Amino acid sequence: MTQSGRDSRKRPPAGQRAPAELASTDPAARGLWEVGDAGAASPAEARARKREVERERRAVVQNLIGVSARMQRVFHLIEKVAPTDSAVLLTGESGTGKEMAAAAIHLSSRRAHRPFVTVNCAAITETLFESELFGHVRGAFTGAVADRRGLMQQADGGTLFLDEVAEMVPGVQVKLLRALQNGEVRRVGGADCYRVDVRIVAATNIDVRKALAEGKLREDLYYRLSVFHIELPPLRERREDIPILANFFRVRSAANLGKRVERFSDRAQYYLMHYDYPGNVRELLNAVERATVLAEGPEISHLDLPPSFREAPIQLLHEGAAFPYSEGMTLSQLEKEHIARVLIHHAGNTTRAARGLGISRSTLWRKMREYRL
Repeated sequence: MTQSGRDSRKRPPAGQRAPAELASTDPAARGLWEVGDAGAASPAEARARKREVERERRAVVQNLIGVSARMQRVFHLIEKVAPTDSAVLLTGESGTGKEMAAAAIHLSSRRAHRPFVTVNCAAITETLFESELFGHVRGAFTGAVADRRGLMQQADGGTLFLDEVAEMVPGVQVKLLRALQNGEVRRVGGADCYRVDVRIVAATNIDVRKALAEGKLREDLYYRLSVFHIELPPLRERREDIPILANFFRVRSAANLGKRVERFSDRAQYYLMHYDYPGNVRELLNAVERATVLAEGPEISHLDLPPSFREAPIQLLHEGAAFPYSEGMTLSQLEKEHIARVLIHHAGNTTRAARGLGISRSTLWRKMREYRL
């Protein structure tokens, strides 16, 4: 048996391994994008690497990935609320991972072995919503040829995830509130009530205050659903997570395609780090999957990324390029300009940029956040 045969017998394919394992074994995830040179590490670098390993260990909670302070806060809140039966309201832009957060709460709870039922409140028509949620009896309306359990009964003992809850029609909101208060549901057209024990996790991508003001979301239902509120940050506000997410998606996509795609080029890294991601994590996933399909060799080029990532041209510095110095600039303005130019010079590679600036990468990240680079 070959060495590769022995390895494949010991370990499952990359696409089937846990995110934490992928994150820790993928060389490109070490030091965010770059392959580390641990063999020549100084004691200070070794200590920094140890902190990075610990951060990578904390980077995954169930199916969520993130090393940023914002995501670590989300993980902490999930860890606190999951063992309880408290209702949770998840807010955040589309594509930030609200359904994954809901699943993480369920999988970390005592209900993990029971059903996790998802309801897309925006996808069900008003006429069918009550029947979908509470069920119906035979003959309740045209087409009701048999008794049917609703989604609340299907989720009995488990978790009911109400996605886009602010899109729920007002009439159904009233009945949902009553069902949550009484712990029982009555099927459409029926007279009997059925006891249900469900944990509610709801989510919305719209401004809750605006929805309340416009009457889209009932205030009493809002307070019932938002016992515990968790906000999922947009990807542009947690750019530290882009490398580990992109590398995880690359490994998974390459495994699914049966391709050997090992890394991103420096310029691809730069484009990925400087894109604003209106579609958030979902858009990053789609971009990396596309790039992995198009990659001709072991490296993903910037040309493999979607055109929207490449619309803003990168102007790399040339030898002797003039620094835009003015006596009227403040020290912080000078520092911001210099850091920005060094980052461009190194195509967004934070390890090389930090080394060139003579500072640690964590200090560079702090200054990048401070100056919004």
